[in-house]
Amino acid sequence: MKKYKIGYTTGVYDMFHIGHLNVIKRAKEQCDYLIVGVTTDNLCFKRKHKYPIICEADRAAIVAELRCVDQVVPQDNMDKLEAVKKYHADAVFVGSDWKGTDAWNKYEKEFAEEGCTVVYLNHTDGISSTILRDRLNAGEEAL
Repeated sequence: MKKYKIGYTTGVYDMFHIGHLNVIKRAKEQCDYLIVGVTTDNLCFKRKHKYPIICEADRAAIVAELRCVDQVVPQDNMDKLEAVKKYHADAVFVGSDWKGTDAWNKYEKEFAEEGCTVVYLNHTDGISSTILRDRLNAGEEAL
């Protein structure tokens, strides 16, 4: 039996890479049912002032095909507490680079009131969609 019943994690998942896969697999190892929020194109533009290279429907389809993912949902806002309540998550999985930040310290307290734990997962070094995008723009070969 796994430690958590329902886990939730989110991401843009643009140019899906091994770092994305590692986070999702590590999350699923700890929960019975994993819900993955895929950031919508509009939310991505609102936050980062650029659209993803891969459209949201295709990114969601890629994530949905992973056997470690039980459900894919659109992430159309940044209200993580709303998602915890809506999906009845007892664990939210996020990269360890967020640990200790003001925002996630606040989330830890809010989630705890809902019976939900924040689980910080190690980041895969040396890879990110930003790195891949920069390499594409520079005309470099793939990793």
